[in-house]
Amino acid sequence: MSTQLVICLIIFVLTCIGYMTGVWSLGTVAMTSIAALSLTGCLTAKDALSYFSNNNVIMIGAMSVVAAGFNRTQFCTNLANAISRVAKGSLTKVLLLYCILAMLLSQMVQSPVVVFGIVAPLCMASADSMGISKSKIALALGIVSIATCCTLPIGTGATQAAELNGYIAAYYENLENFTGTMPEVQFFDPMKARLPMLIFSVIYCAVIMPRFSPDQPSVKTAESEGRKSAAKEPLPAFSEYAGIIVFFGTAVGLMLQASVLKSIAIWQICLVGAVLMVILGVLKPKEALKSIPVSMLLLVIGALAMAGALSGTGAGDLIGGIIASVVSKVNNNYVVGLIFFVVPFILTQFMSNRGAMLIFIPIAIATCYKIGGDPRGLIILIQAGALTAFMTPMATAAVPYMMEYGGYDQKDLLKGGWLFAIIGGLISVGWIMTVLPVL
Repeated sequence: MSTQLVICLIIFVLTCIGYMTGVWSLGTVAMTSIAALSLTGCLTAKDALSYFSNNNVIMIGAMSVVAAGFNRTQFCTNLANAISRVAKGSLTKVLLLYCILAMLLSQMVQSPVVVFGIVAPLCMASADSMGISKSKIALALGIVSIATCCTLPIGTGATQAAELNGYIAAYYENLENFTGTMPEVQFFDPMKARLPMLIFSVIYCAVIMPRFSPDQPSVKTAESEGRKSAAKEPLPAFSEYAGIIVFFGTAVGLMLQASVLKSIAIWQICLVGAVLMVILGVLKPKEALKSIPVSMLLLVIGALAMAGALSGTGAGDLIGGIIASVVSKVNNNYVVGLIFFVVPFILTQFMSNRGAMLIFIPIAIATCYKIGGDPRGLIILIQAGALTAFMTPMATAAVPYMMEYGGYDQKDLLKGGWLFAIIGGLISVGWIMTVLPVL
């Protein structure tokens, strides 16, 4: 084992520990990791710098601006008001309608916190007017916002295939003497793999989840007018319509990129949409800058760099070989899939879901390369496992938000979520390993 390989493995382990402890932000840990990799020679300075200009980084940042512009319009509010009128006093009906709304928004906005923050106040207002306890609906609404994120190829969901391909490319491009064909996640693969879980999430949360939710809040929480964000002035009519048109125009452009708009890169479509949101007055320049998730982008950069270093130093081969030895003995797609679902699911209860994904995706790619398997199903399954995690406040920032609205304690999360997690896990592993098998 070479000295460079040992150093890379040590940095990898320390990075994982940094993600899990939460002492520093994920972005800070990621930047510390890339600095250590470059200073120790695991990555050249040029290679380390190249990850900052990676097309996936530009794409995610630009699409966040587009999503922020869409959220600035009155479209979501008007739709939610229509849902309240349709519900007519039925808990199942009102929850089903709001779960569908949350699911749709989760395809457009790559943040469960933002989705829940948009839908929850409207849903809770409907609950108050209908005499329904908030504790019966907040858990269901929060879980849908988390578990269905970026499943359909619209909005930020349209960038999932490109993002996953970025991780695959970061590994394969650093392999020496590789002459084969690099695996590629197709545009509709994430949707094909996760659609059953999306359908299950909406139906289960609307119909069954309220039975596992407390009738009244277990913890008293303040939900006063002072906690609510100050209302923003309505956009001028032109900017209002422009925000909606630009958002959906960007989404359509991303959907058509692989077939009709092949000469235009995905990141270019996102960038044009972001620029138009500012030029057309939907967002002010400061609002656009504020909407860019810098910490998330730094985390993605660090993960891409780690994938490249693992490949370049041979550490990925070593880790993949260890796991591959277990996988080769099992020789069963569903057991392999279960391993790569359960481990990220457990770890994500104690760390960021994105952090868990970015730890295990490079390992899955290395493992599949070692055994000659297809990594597409596994990396999407890792996504599903990490996004199904919601049983502790540490799993994702949307969970504390959800606990505040519903007045939940830790026992409520476990009681309300255990059955959903088990059934959802079986659906994800069974389906994904059938349509996108490893072996």
